[in-house]
Amino acid sequence: MSTALVTGPTAGIGRSFAHQLAESGHDLVLVARDQVRLESEAAELRTSYGVTVEVLPADLVDREQLAVVEARLADRDRPVDLLVNNAGFGLKKRFLDNSVDEEQAMLDVLVTAVMRLSHAALGPMAERGSGGIINVSSVASFLPRGSYSAAKSWVNSFSEWAATEYRPQGVTVTCLCPGFTKTEFHARMDVGRDSAASFMWLDADELVAQALKDHAKGKVYSVPGAQYKAIVAAARVVPNGVLQRFQSMGRK
Repeated sequence: MSTALVTGPTAGIGRSFAHQLAESGHDLVLVARDQVRLESEAAELRTSYGVTVEVLPADLVDREQLAVVEARLADRDRPVDLLVNNAGFGLKKRFLDNSVDEEQAMLDVLVTAVMRLSHAALGPMAERGSGGIINVSSVASFLPRGSYSAAKSWVNSFSEWAATEYRPQGVTVTCLCPGFTKTEFHARMDVGRDSAASFMWLDADELVAQALKDHAKGKVYSVPGAQYKAIVAAARVVPNGVLQRFQSMGRK
């Protein structure tokens, strides 16, 4: 039976990954800060799907706690077949209105944790000749929208490179780029559903199902929703100066 490690699995996109992977027969390793929510989620997954669920509480900003997750991924005796780098958060305020520590914490989760966990996972996967990584990025990565977009752009570039570099060794890397999604993510930023038109909001279960299909097909990018496919296509050809006019979207 395959094992998947999912970061940020207690809500939203991460929770959908955990449930859909469990439903398809994967054992799970769940990683998040809140041990109470982790244990509750693990109990539900075990009961609903009959899979083995390991709970690994860790704050990915804390390098020592992150190292525990790295060690789990690097454990050759308990192989992880799929890593889902989903954990993340955004900052509503503009760059200079956030403290540098807040910006650093976001960078630690969105970039440093993705890099270090991928590094830990790729070694055993490449040795075995099989495995996969799904990195959750964002449509914002294609737009000039501050440090969050910059961090997610790194995820895109890293994923593209890793997909090409490790495909010959049997490892599939997919970068998932959702847009506005009906989860706790925007609520935690105090961003209301009125910040974007209703048709722009995606369903987490549907986008995760598509991401898993795209990953199974070996696709490097998974961009859910026709509206976001169009935005990404436009972003590749429209000058940044024009795109910057849309920076205020999502700040209500």
